[in-house]
Amino acid sequence: MTDIQMPRLTDQMEEGTIVAWLAQDGAQVTAGQEIVEIETDKATVAHASEADGALQILAAVGETVAVGEVIARVGAAVAGPGREQADVPARSNGHVEPEPSPVPVIAGQAPRQDGEPRATPLARRVALVHGIDLATLRGTGPRNRITKTDVLAASGVPAPPAPPEPAPPPRDAPAHQVVPLTRLQQVVARRMLEATTTVPHFQVQTEVEIDAALELRQALKDAAADGAPAPSVNDLIVKACALRLPEHPLVNGSFVEGGYELHEHVHVGVAVAAQDGLLVATIRDADVKSLGSIARDSRRLAALARSGDAAPQDLTGATFTVSNLGMFGMTAITAVINPPQAAILGVGAARPTLTRSADGEVVDRHLLTLTLSGDHRILNGADGARFLLDVKQTLEAPMRLAL
Repeated sequence: MTDIQMPRLTDQMEEGTIVAWLAQDGAQVTAGQEIVEIETDKATVAHASEADGALQILAAVGETVAVGEVIARVGAAVAGPGREQADVPARSNGHVEPEPSPVPVIAGQAPRQDGEPRATPLARRVALVHGIDLATLRGTGPRNRITKTDVLAASGVPAPPAPPEPAPPPRDAPAHQVVPLTRLQQVVARRMLEATTTVPHFQVQTEVEIDAALELRQALKDAAADGAPAPSVNDLIVKACALRLPEHPLVNGSFVEGGYELHEHVHVGVAVAAQDGLLVATIRDADVKSLGSIARDSRRLAALARSGDAAPQDLTGATFTVSNLGMFGMTAITAVINPPQAAILGVGAARPTLTRSADGEVVDRHLLTLTLSGDHRILNGADGARFLLDVKQTLEAPMRLAL
């Protein structure tokens, strides 16, 4: 008998919630077959069996389980109604929840064919397991993409129980509501507290004349094929940082106990405001990707992060982060470092200003404020200033970004 434990799917994961079992209790499963969906603090992930045999479910749908705790067993065939109480699906106070109705178990995932509806990979796997025809569903995800939630709703599988509504306050009590933090919000709060109390921050700031970069973006937008995403200003900034980070290995480094780690790759994280918290989507090897690839990656990853369908590898591994609030009209942002990274770049809005040119003429210019927050255990002010100056020069003469 092989124990299936709650896996550690992200570096900061401490517990996970069972979203759905992809095979019924007692079904024969094989090693590598996906058997359960687990919701972490960052994403919902399918987890595979580690052995061949009959599946014995120990954690019910909706249950939150600590990392390392046993959620199922795989081995010899499960006994009939007389099996021991420890083997029943529910594990709370001896209460036995009803067995799930039988569903066909299909390992793997069929490749998408031309003409098939748009759906996330996780939605396709769940649809195969529950025998749902994706063509009959209407997607609620970005651009009407079918999500796992859409498939589960069509299959009749109950969603994890919602937290109970808070009781209304007494009439003579002050009107207020205490809203409990979600798991993501708890993780973000804990990590931000850690960052602000244990990481000695410093900031350096500069202003960039962004007009040439805006002209480049418009030219790329005009040249883009129908439906192809044109690079945003943030994509230009991500590319500029990625090109310069190899020249500043400390800025691309991470703090480790007793020293710091210098990374061989440049993986730029982009802060994404999800429904209940902040996530960092990771654009891998951004220094060798074209602007078009970065634009496609940033939109795809942001959509996955907001819909909850991102995989752990989509939200981990960044060596440097860009956090942009310019779309909200904020002129500057002082961002908090995302440990163990050495630095994070805060980006404000491009704003029109009047300034004097080199020959003294008053001209219109668009300025954009960049603020670099650095970990003083790895970097000093001069290190941060040199990197920020190189990023500024790249954005003000941006043709290299288009290569």
